[in-house]
Amino acid sequence: MTLSYGNALWRNFLGQSPDGYKLIIVLFLVINPLIFLINPFAAGWLLVIEFIFTLVMALKCYPLLPGGLLVTEAIIIGMTSSEHVREEIATNLDVLLLLMFMVAGIFFMKQLLLFIFTRLLLSIQSKLKLALAFCLAAAFLSAFLDALTVVAVVISVSMGFYEIYHRVASAPDNADSAQVREDLNRFRAFLRSLMMHAGVGTALGGVMTMVGEPQNLIIAKAAGWDFVEFALRIAPVSVPVLFCGLVTCVLVEKFRCFGYGEPLPDSVRQVLTEVDNQNRQQRTRQDKVRLCTQALIAVWLIIALALHLAEVGLIGLSVIILATSLTGITDEHTIGKAFSEALPFTALLTAFFAVVAVIVDQQLFSPLIAFVLQASPQSQLSLFYIFNGVLSSISDNVFVGSVYITEAKNALLHGAYGVEQFNLLAVAINTGTNLPSVATPNGQAAFLFLLTSALAPLIRLSYGRMVWMALPYTIVLSLVGWLCVAFALVPLTEWMTSQGWISVLPPGIAH
Repeated sequence: MTLSYGNALWRNFLGQSPDGYKLIIVLFLVINPLIFLINPFAAGWLLVIEFIFTLVMALKCYPLLPGGLLVTEAIIIGMTSSEHVREEIATNLDVLLLLMFMVAGIFFMKQLLLFIFTRLLLSIQSKLKLALAFCLAAAFLSAFLDALTVVAVVISVSMGFYEIYHRVASAPDNADSAQVREDLNRFRAFLRSLMMHAGVGTALGGVMTMVGEPQNLIIAKAAGWDFVEFALRIAPVSVPVLFCGLVTCVLVEKFRCFGYGEPLPDSVRQVLTEVDNQNRQQRTRQDKVRLCTQALIAVWLIIALALHLAEVGLIGLSVIILATSLTGITDEHTIGKAFSEALPFTALLTAFFAVVAVIVDQQLFSPLIAFVLQASPQSQLSLFYIFNGVLSSISDNVFVGSVYITEAKNALLHGAYGVEQFNLLAVAINTGTNLPSVATPNGQAAFLFLLTSALAPLIRLSYGRMVWMALPYTIVLSLVGWLCVAFALVPLTEWMTSQGWISVLPPGIAH
């Protein structure tokens, strides 16, 4: 049957997305100019809600496409200008460089990360200790590396092990074996729990440093904090949350609740160990040197970040240069693959900045900021944390963090509060966007990446199951984070300032 041109155009529009979703996006594009002519303020808020809708519906269509259409139309009809968007991008160039170069740099260190997680999986017999090790390893790595890369590595390890045992389980001799099928289902439950522990670990570590999440770097740049100052200012919240998150990991494993606690079946461990031993015997001296080289590059990365030897993106570029030149990667196409993982999100982040420009031009958050500023300084911290947390649990936390820190910085420049209060609000915004976002895959990019990976259907990890398994972490991380922001942040910050650990007026805050 030959399609009409209209039907062909409709099928091409947003590809395989459901027709209902396509209709909603078309409706948005039609009504936005009409509303803007009547009430620009209402049209601006409508655009923000529509953009959040595209983030929430990320599984139907990658948000860059519908969100990009919405912000392009917004620029055309005058909600903001292309010049303002360029200014927002220029202001946040460090974040874009982080995504482009740091993520690509870590791509060339995947062998080292694969080695680390493989050894953890096969060396630790106790499931409780293994879960804790995965959560801790993911947290530590995510404090210095990109969380998506860490999750991608854990997915690669789990995918490899699943395929190895699945080949055994699907062999003709085992096809009708009830025991093999049961072991396979238990292995799926085992991998599900490990992936969730690792995913939460990236949130626990990602909140602690300025390179842990993209919004952290945006907040750090707005506040004028370097790597060490950022870590110290966030520590009154991030350290107790890390401890409580690890305790939660132990409890859900020990009591086998919320889908956790399934150990690795002995038959599966035996198969995986045999294959790993074969791989280790086949590892050449060149492979071993490559692993040692990547370990040294990882040390350089941590030192360079801690001493702030250069902008984060440039440090990432140095990792690319060292990791490729010292491990024998010289082909342009191989190098190009490293950038393919980060560029879609880099483009989406650029669209975020366009929405931020609309928010600033239309003064959308002015009433909200005015409401918050009417509260006492202590209450302002809780309100910022809660507002960020609610939005970040259903929407992308990078978008939410960039919007709120922009508005908080504008309020500072207009004299609404002093630098000390702004520094505290920046901590509340950072922790508010990072911690409650584990509630759903929409808030945590690492969770969304896992949910849309090829591994998720193999281990039976659905959207609903992911939300259920994340629930204990969501409650603990959100509640402990709020208690720390509300009651511990101010006295601990004052104490660190009195000790000279952090400055009252960080360099660059005036800019």
